[in-house]
Amino acid sequence: MGKVIVITSGKGGVGKTTSTANLGTALAMIEKTVVIVDADVGLRNLDVVMGLESRVVYTSMDVIEKRCELSKALVKDRRVENLMLLAASQRNRKDDIRPEQMQDICEKLKEEYDFVLIDSPAGIEQGFHNAAAGADEAIIVTTPDLSAIRDADRIIGLLQNEGIEPINLVINRLSATLVRKGNMISKNDVLDILNIDLIGVIPEDTGVIASTNRGVPLVHTDRSPGAEAYMRIARRMIGQRVPIPDMREDSFLDQIANWFSRNK
Repeated sequence: MGKVIVITSGKGGVGKTTSTANLGTALAMIEKTVVIVDADVGLRNLDVVMGLESRVVYTSMDVIEKRCELSKALVKDRRVENLMLLAASQRNRKDDIRPEQMQDICEKLKEEYDFVLIDSPAGIEQGFHNAAAGADEAIIVTTPDLSAIRDADRIIGLLQNEGIEPINLVINRLSATLVRKGNMISKNDVLDILNIDLIGVIPEDTGVIASTNRGVPLVHTDRSPGAEAYMRIARRMIGQRVPIPDMREDSFLDQIANWFSRNK
């Protein structure tokens, strides 16, 4: 029996879909069987990020409305064995799916696969509740800015109310240079605010945009800092003890203290 992990954020634009695609690909690359489920009904993007948009024939809505079997709706990844995609419908609305229907899909998938990763839509409306309905665990993705952190904190509370645990954190687009200059909130300050376990930090990586536009997840680029970070997270997800590299950053509060000391 596998596990279902919802990957969510609250705020859009923090790299949640990119993280879902890369973590799913990374897990398959280390020989786990994986299904990535796009729960963003009406606004799907996961198929584009994975370069599979031309191969989508059926969606989760087709499964729910019994136009096809679940196995027939799964799209096999072109590059990695053991990796499948279940796309969301572009013609429907989020309200067209009920949480129990998504839960039923997740229950069936985790009988056959090691990991089921659910790419949750942004926000806290029906789409979020559908995505979280079948989840055993959660990963919160946030960037180190106050609006994203505030939204992440609200999502954590909602997940805890649903009894979903553990809830782990991925900090995306962290720049050690900006942190040292006092222009970005540090990893430690984000952790102090959110108070959940950190499973990984993704450094700022210019290769992300190019990989997304090509439909090739970043983990296929061995030397990319972001790719290496995603691979480390995947190994932590399967229980390996992989340290999180020290980015040599000072906390935001330390930066304020340093600024005052320099300007006395």
